[in-house]
Amino acid sequence: MAGILALPFKGITLLLSVYLGLCLVIFFLQERLLYFPDPRLIASPAAVDLEFETVDITTEDDLRLSAWWIPAQQARGVLLFCHGNAGNISHRLESIRQFHQLGLSVLIFDYRGYGESQGKPSEQGTYRDVMAVWRYLTVKRRIPAESVVVFGRSLGAAVAAHLAARVAPGAVILESAFTSVPDMAARLYPWLPVRWLTRIEYPVARDIQTIQAPVLILHSPADEIIPYDMGRTLYGLAHEPKDFVELRGGHNDGFLLTEPDYSMAIASFLQTHLSGSVGLTGTD
Repeated sequence: MAGILALPFKGITLLLSVYLGLCLVIFFLQERLLYFPDPRLIASPAAVDLEFETVDITTEDDLRLSAWWIPAQQARGVLLFCHGNAGNISHRLESIRQFHQLGLSVLIFDYRGYGESQGKPSEQGTYRDVMAVWRYLTVKRRIPAESVVVFGRSLGAAVAAHLAARVAPGAVILESAFTSVPDMAARLYPWLPVRWLTRIEYPVARDIQTIQAPVLILHSPADEIIPYDMGRTLYGLAHEPKDFVELRGGHNDGFLLTEPDYSMAIASFLQTHLSGSVGLTGTD
């Protein structure tokens, strides 16, 4: 009889141990669960027939970031490109080409720990990184702030929203964005107390309410990673003027599968909210 009663107790103990173990993993290994940097560049903008310049940008905590400057002739503005949580800048060549064809010069950078950038990724680190890139554009290259379009995709949308809530760009484009990391974690692990465990926040829903620039939000109902309703929630929280574009396809290919509507929607948004920047080239 004692052996029979002991079995359930041992089973419960095992389940509790596994549960607590998962909580510890989530608490202590959050960076490893969120950031997936690749140190190897697989190509350059030359692979898509674009001229470019490799530039180094120094952060306030003295780390060197690697970036590409891809100028456009008679540019209507400059796109500050914040990429997602995996890979590096060399995995975004198709997007760079799309924006370049829209008449935008592009500055795309790798967060600390990504590609050839120094350091290790962290939430506060990505904030320092994007602020350093903003200063590089507006101070060193003397690009007028109102001519800069801050763009972010996926995790990059959180980084872009953080920047845009603290500076005054000409426009903001957020693609496949989440409302916050705790919100995402609660969707992924509803059986864990993730809101108590998450140290990384990226509070996009809070930041977007502070952004005063025109905002364009793009999201696909078929996004298998970040729920579509999060994009709609962010749209509802954003100030006017704002636009929402529904993409087709999944999280990683919506910007390609939605063409040509994708580029047409962005072109229309820029035409409305970024007029008067024709001829912008930027000087170093």
